[in-house]
Amino acid sequence: MIFLKPILAKLFAKNVRKSVMRWSSNPVETQKKVFETLIKEASSTQFGKDHDFKSIVTHQDFVERVPIRDYEDLKPYVDRVVAGEEDILWKGKPLYFAKTSGTTSGAKYIPLTKESMPTHVEAARNAILMYIAETGNSKFVDGKMIFLQGSPILEEKNGVQLGRLSGIVAHYVPKYLQKNRMPSWETNCIDDWETKVEAIVDETLPEDMTVISGIPSWVQMYFEKINAKTGKKVGEVFKNFNLFIFGGVNYEPYRAKFESLIGRKVDSIELYPASEGFFAFQDKQDEKGMLLQLNSGMFYEFVEASHFFDDKPKRLTISEVKIGVNYVMIVSTNAGLWAYNIGDTVEFTSTKPYRVIVSGRIKHFISAFGEHVIGKEVEVALQEATQDLKINVTEFTVAPQINPDSGLPFHEWFIEFDEAPNDISELTKKIDEAMQKQNSYYYDLIFGNVLQPLKVSTIKKNGFQEYMKSVGKLGGQNKIPRLSNDRKIADALYNLKLLK
Repeated sequence: MIFLKPILAKLFAKNVRKSVMRWSSNPVETQKKVFETLIKEASSTQFGKDHDFKSIVTHQDFVERVPIRDYEDLKPYVDRVVAGEEDILWKGKPLYFAKTSGTTSGAKYIPLTKESMPTHVEAARNAILMYIAETGNSKFVDGKMIFLQGSPILEEKNGVQLGRLSGIVAHYVPKYLQKNRMPSWETNCIDDWETKVEAIVDETLPEDMTVISGIPSWVQMYFEKINAKTGKKVGEVFKNFNLFIFGGVNYEPYRAKFESLIGRKVDSIELYPASEGFFAFQDKQDEKGMLLQLNSGMFYEFVEASHFFDDKPKRLTISEVKIGVNYVMIVSTNAGLWAYNIGDTVEFTSTKPYRVIVSGRIKHFISAFGEHVIGKEVEVALQEATQDLKINVTEFTVAPQINPDSGLPFHEWFIEFDEAPNDISELTKKIDEAMQKQNSYYYDLIFGNVLQPLKVSTIKKNGFQEYMKSVGKLGGQNKIPRLSNDRKIADALYNLKLLK
């Protein structure tokens, strides 16, 4: 019986791959059907009536009637849903609200409906099954699996349950995986993140862990505690650990550090989940980018990031996008989000099938002098520089220094190292060169003597964890913004005396 699950997993994986290939090889028709279904199903909702959904036939009709909105713009409708009204954004009431941190209005409540909730679960499942179908590796399904996530304890608001998305999803783990899943329910419910990670370490150390997943920065904390407690590499402690599943941030800046902590290479699967939808997952080990989920009740539009703040930016469908262009991704979903700006920017790495990488956040950039540096650029620059010098970075963020005590303004990089190099100047030079190579505006500003080359400030060990704790965002799905166009985070790092 011990081999039953791996054998069944392989058979299931083959069927799932066939299904995925059917819709991914017919992307335009797939999205057309999703669009038509969404409009039809929501035509009798309050939002549908307000925007004349019954007269919408084409994408252009939709563009003319439904403007792009972010959460603040959609909030009057969401507030009515939260108050308990039905048939507002989607038919009936939602099953859940995914509660997230808002930037200007406190908590955000993202609806999850009986139509949208299964797509989150299926996408996560399919990511693993596509990996099995490609590699033939299914032995891990008999081992223990862990996902570092938020508490599964849910509250209730006017008859609808609410909690963190990862906590909600914890209620949907299939029965056949329940005995493999870790941590225990009791440990998962611990609120304090540091206490929770300690408990997870104690609980998992005696087990045969085969799959570990979570946001890299928080999994790193878990790995470091295992190293400290055992004096061994993670790969020695968990000899059958061979699959790391992650999402939320780019893994590349963490890869060298992780391989050092684990002591060997392991396969990885990248996911692109969010409260608004499970947008993409890595479907091939040897391909860059994640397969965009075109058949999951979500209709996608894309706006070139360089034109996003124009009066009427052009909204493109999947058939109109190009590889390598930075787009703001707009979604309309069967959870009742309409032309919704999730805040992420993406680039397509392939159009046969459609694969994307997350390039940054439309609100997370540096353009204090017109350089418009984005997240992908700082990540690539740091990765190139540290690879050359064999340096491991724990965490980092970047901010402009507009009014230095002396000299020209510059970009200040705050970096926490695994082991800080004795001479920071070579690393600083390599990062700056990589930035100039990627961003022509930055290059022009350096050579035009508008900016001086960037400077690196070293953050003390666990400094970023201290910062996140100070702002109430330690653990869970929270992550440090890679870059900011202001000095809020930078000033906090100085004020908390977190610089070496």
